[in-house]
Amino acid sequence: MAKAKTSAEKLLGDDESVEVKMKRLYELQLIDSQIDALLTLRGELPMEVQELEAKIEALQGKMNNEAEEIQEVESLILKRKRDIEIAKSLIVKYKEQQDNVRNNREHESLSKEIEYQSLEIELHEKKIKEAYALVEDKNRNKDEIGTYLAEKEEALELKRKELTEITNETKKEEDALRKQATACKAQVEPRLLQAYENVRNNARNGLAVVLVKRDACSGCFNKIPLQRQIDIATNKKVATCEYCGRFLVSEELIK
Repeated sequence: MAKAKTSAEKLLGDDESVEVKMKRLYELQLIDSQIDALLTLRGELPMEVQELEAKIEALQGKMNNEAEEIQEVESLILKRKRDIEIAKSLIVKYKEQQDNVRNNREHESLSKEIEYQSLEIELHEKKIKEAYALVEDKNRNKDEIGTYLAEKEEALELKRKELTEITNETKKEEDALRKQATACKAQVEPRLLQAYENVRNNARNGLAVVLVKRDACSGCFNKIPLQRQIDIATNKKVATCEYCGRFLVSEELIK
């Protein structure tokens, strides 16, 4: 009775040897890994650009808030100065009225009004002094934010330039590698290619084909049984890691 084929064996046709198929699959993995490296290099820069853009937007928001608050405080200062002038004019008016009072009660009432307006002037002057100190602090904060903002804008300009240069450089290389990958895929048996893509999509580092190193899978580093190592070394059948599912290739095959 014929032995049932494993799922890995079913991926093979009868027209090519396991050695040829695995060499092509390993070659495809090398090309895909190079593409991944390019995408990773380019992929970090857009993230950095986005982070800088977000920081700059936040800093600009802080600058605007500080400017608005400074404007509000300065408006209050002007209002208090106007109130001081009003209080001073009232004091002059009340003092003139004191000269024409008919009794002590009226004089005392006007004196209280004068005292009240004098206290109002003192309060306004105190608040104005505090407001000027607050404006000074906010202007200092605004200057610090402005300096930090300028640094971030300069960094953003450099990152954008770097991203543009890398994108232009890597795009040519990426296009060439994708052409190689397409040509390589055309030589891989469809079911084997589909299995490769499935494993690759589920692998964190995109590695679907790995070498056997020191009697272990170089993808997950789990030990490989001796009989399976022999099968891999002799290219008797397609072998996959029983732990991570990656295709296993002997180092001798790629020499």
